[in-house]
Amino acid sequence: MENINWSLAAPLIVLQLILVVTALISLARQEHTNGPKWVWAFIILFITTIGPILYFIIGRKND
Repeated sequence: MENINWSLAAPLIVLQLILVVTALISLARQEHTNGPKWVWAFIILFITTIGPILYFIIGRKND
């Protein structure tokens, strides 16, 4: 079994968590989104890294 180099993995994990939390907070504060909010919540949570980025690019509706 290979050892994980935590000095490289830990910052990436922290950045991913920050991205997910920021996207979920933004989703909760948005009144209108491009599509149902519950779908965006699943995309943010279950499509790693790309999900939150997709939300910020196409999910938010700027009124």
